[in-house]
Amino acid sequence: MPDALPARVISGLEQGCKLHKLWEAPDRDAALEELAPRIRGLATGGGHTRIDGSFLSRLPRLEIVSSYGVGYDHIDAKWAGAHDIIVTNTPDVLNEEVADTALGLILCAVRQLPQADRHLREGKWLQKPFRLTATLRGRTLGIVGLGRIGKAIAKRAETFGLKIVYHGRKPQADAGYEYFASLVEMARAVDILLVITPGGPETKHLINAEVLEALGPEGVLINVARGSVVDEDALIAALRERKIMTAGLDVFANEPRVPQELIDMEHVVLLPHVGSASVHTRNAMGQLVVDNLLSYAAGRGPLTPVAETPWPRKKSGAH
Repeated sequence: MPDALPARVISGLEQGCKLHKLWEAPDRDAALEELAPRIRGLATGGGHTRIDGSFLSRLPRLEIVSSYGVGYDHIDAKWAGAHDIIVTNTPDVLNEEVADTALGLILCAVRQLPQADRHLREGKWLQKPFRLTATLRGRTLGIVGLGRIGKAIAKRAETFGLKIVYHGRKPQADAGYEYFASLVEMARAVDILLVITPGGPETKHLINAEVLEALGPEGVLINVARGSVVDEDALIAALRERKIMTAGLDVFANEPRVPQELIDMEHVVLLPHVGSASVHTRNAMGQLVVDNLLSYAAGRGPLTPVAETPWPRKKSGAH
């Protein structure tokens, strides 16, 4: 385990295998060098160690990487797949929690609920009522990435009376919502643009100045995906110049560091990456990290391999 993970993961793995806590080593490089010939599995996702090809290549017997979280852009899964290493993540167990958070961000951003809370706490209600806000009535929600979490968000949003449209790499025959091949065209057609697409190089700065311009001065951006998907400088400029109305953000480009420009903006809603951060859901995620490793160690195979490393394994001969 290169970086610390929740206690449930540590205790679960300690019961089923020999766990080496690399973050506790006085000299990480020396410890990794000594351990490398024996390591068959990694548990990761809780720190800042990038699991790229250079890191993975130091572990000649590595067979599986079990990652804590649904996103795994900190792992070079393509490299792993090419070298017969399985990568797993924790899908599905966090879908509902993240979808709840996304709806909360939509409500908070549009109705300015955190700002209203501050208005009361600061005694300003004694002086005057809180300002009138925008509404969800008659609005269209455009979802960027209609995967499992995106569908859970759409289901909730429909109950609020929002019209749902989506953008992705290709239309989904069973989606039941209007598809936009062009992200810019969808941004132009919607009132709220919600991002729930995977991170990584393929989606870096997908939400750029052109998309924000198309969203327009009454538009709302919600990001519960990865900070890298949004061009943060372009977003700050769009918010500052009122090219969009507001934003609700749970993720940022350089977490936990958030640009002061965003913090200083009264009309945006910022959360410290808490999309799945309930005790219930984080416990389920942690247990799935453990279960993936123990299932594999017992010869039953991984439970939730990612697309780049399918199971049963396709032998490449790279080892």
